[in-house]
Amino acid sequence: MDDPRRRPYSCAWCGRSMIDSDLGRRRKYCKRSCRQRAYEQRALTQGTSIPHDAVILTAAEADAFGDRMFALRCAAEDLVTAVAERADTPTLQSLTDDLLGLAREAERLR
Repeated sequence: MDDPRRRPYSCAWCGRSMIDSDLGRRRKYCKRSCRQRAYEQRALTQGTSIPHDAVILTAAEADAFGDRMFALRCAAEDLVTAVAERADTPTLQSLTDDLLGLAREAERLR
């Protein structure tokens, strides 16, 4: 059976991929600076109507995220077109590799 603790998951602040060690509890942040930034955000939103688990992005971060999502959708559409046109295996492999890379990059919020 696959151990769920050994599966990759993302840092709650930056989205970087992490894998837990066999000891201790599951980490929420990949490094101390991410934990500190999350604390600072919680402190800034305390006493406001902003939910404590809200993700606050700058306009530039939101634009970059939108750009990554657009690139991901385009790559998925390219793969769908290639399958419909019965593209050869190396072409499909290249497109799926591109799609996976873009999906990993799009997963990052910051």
